Amino acid sequence: MTIGANLTQTYTAAQLLLGSAPGLGDHYEDKDGKIYKFVLYDTGAGSVAAVASQVAYYYAPSGVSAGSTTTVTSDLSDSAGLGAGVLMAAPGDGEYGWVQIKGKATLALALTAGADGNALTPVGSTDGTLDVSALVTDAVCAYAVDASAKIIMCDFPW
Repeated sequence: MTIGANLTQTYTAAQLLLGSAPGLGDHYEDKDGKIYKFVLYDTGAGSVAAVASQVAYYYAPSGVSAGSTTTVTSDLSDSAGLGAGVLMAAPGDGEYGWVQIKGKATLALALTAGADGNALTPVGSTDGTLDVSALVTDAVCAYAVDASAKIIMCDFPW
């Protein structure tokens, strides 16, 4: 666990190498029990920019299985349909930052579909958001707490 994380700061590779940034894959738990993970952002083939409070997915070029559990993208087409977390800031391509992986969060975008209590997945959604899980094979990563207010309970895989 990282002690005292600045969740809205983004970092460059140089800061990471100099040790002035958290370590890739580090976790941080705040006083409210929310858990965050330090990740690398990739814009993907669609050059989808990061936006704070939008969902990121584990990066898997062309949808081929995710090779890394520390590289994320908001480009759904360059993911394997596995949610990684809610972006806390807007890192540029090749920059580092935090995603929220556990606890209550408010999204910037509305869910593609769904109602309070629904299990949510990237499958069937659009870049940066989630959709209702329709199949038992969907990778569920959150639950709708208040769908109309875009509030979810994060349960993203580590």
